[in-house]
Amino acid sequence: MQCPSESRSGCNRPILCDVIYLDHAATTPLCAAAWLAMLPWLEPGRGHANPASEHAPGRAARAAVEAAREQVAALIGAQPEEIIWTSGATESNNLAIKGTLEFHARGPAHVVTSRIEHKCVLDTCRWLETAGAGRGARVSYLQPDPQGRITPAQVLDALTPQTLLVSLMWVNNEIGNITDIPALATALRERGVMLHVDAAQAVGKLPIDLARVPLDLMSLSAHKLGGPKGVGALFVRRRPRARVAPQMHGGGHERGMRSGTLATHQVVGMGAACAAARPGARDDATHTAELRDRLWKALRDLPGVLRNGAADAAAPHILNLSFEGVEGESLRAALCDLALSSGAACSSATAEPSYVLRALGRGEFLAQASLRFSFARQTSMADIDTAAQRVRQEVQRLRALAPADL
Repeated sequence: MQCPSESRSGCNRPILCDVIYLDHAATTPLCAAAWLAMLPWLEPGRGHANPASEHAPGRAARAAVEAAREQVAALIGAQPEEIIWTSGATESNNLAIKGTLEFHARGPAHVVTSRIEHKCVLDTCRWLETAGAGRGARVSYLQPDPQGRITPAQVLDALTPQTLLVSLMWVNNEIGNITDIPALATALRERGVMLHVDAAQAVGKLPIDLARVPLDLMSLSAHKLGGPKGVGALFVRRRPRARVAPQMHGGGHERGMRSGTLATHQVVGMGAACAAARPGARDDATHTAELRDRLWKALRDLPGVLRNGAADAAAPHILNLSFEGVEGESLRAALCDLALSSGAACSSATAEPSYVLRALGRGEFLAQASLRFSFARQTSMADIDTAAQRVRQEVQRLRALAPADL
């Protein structure tokens, strides 16, 4: 049942509404394992010691931090000493890209990325291009095909003798496309070019074994896989050694790459979430793929519905659809009983259509009339059936009300 709304922006009483949550690509609920692991470190009078302190409480906090480091490393096939704590994937991406160029570049360097990366990667690359950044880097922004594919061959064709770094997503956060990172990593290693991967949407969803995939740097985010917000990690390979210059200076924490007092409860929560994700990852992927396919099957015969992204290279937990003849803001407002988005949460505060969908060739109006559905183990088949019914209902209603030339 549609919940009451007094504004065009949608439901103004979300806590009181019976909302079906379909926005797991934006953030996931805190899993029970993470919550339980965090509680002792939040208890008043206990768990407050600085992990860098040498007294007994500090050593206890440090032991918890190191145990969590092992849990994160185990999920991705890394060594614990290759995990550097950060505040999230945005900081990890900044540290990886800026830190690599600062440490390695001996002159104007070349970076390869794509037009459909997360905004924090694109903004970082644009900053590197400016004179004010003191770098003068040249950046190649690869254009995806109409299905959103960036291929290894396309990346290799863009390399120059000055190419220092390639930075690409493993799974696109808006359309769910999977990039063939294993093949690309091997090809770049043979050419002596470093590879950074934003894996915020891949970790816990796809099988990842960095003992077999020779990438150099990889960004992770806790709240994308059942952990708390405000904590993430950067994988920095030790053999062969990837080196990054710190972007935050201070006490030399995290092997000199990221200074700052660690928040023990957040770090422990991320470790527990990774440990919880590991045994059920295959079943979760199967479940979410079934949900994705069920929703697409229920909506694909709706006239004027378009799937964004490549169906043959799709992550299991994301489905992005555009609806012709519907004003996007009105559609999202009408669906206030479904928690979903039009694209990346980091860009939702602006009225601009998704730059990812525009890069795929969608027009401005169609890009605005798009919905990203994203799922997790908590999502049920009944949720999908209800969502499909509600979307069909509101798309048909709004089309009937729309001007003939819309």
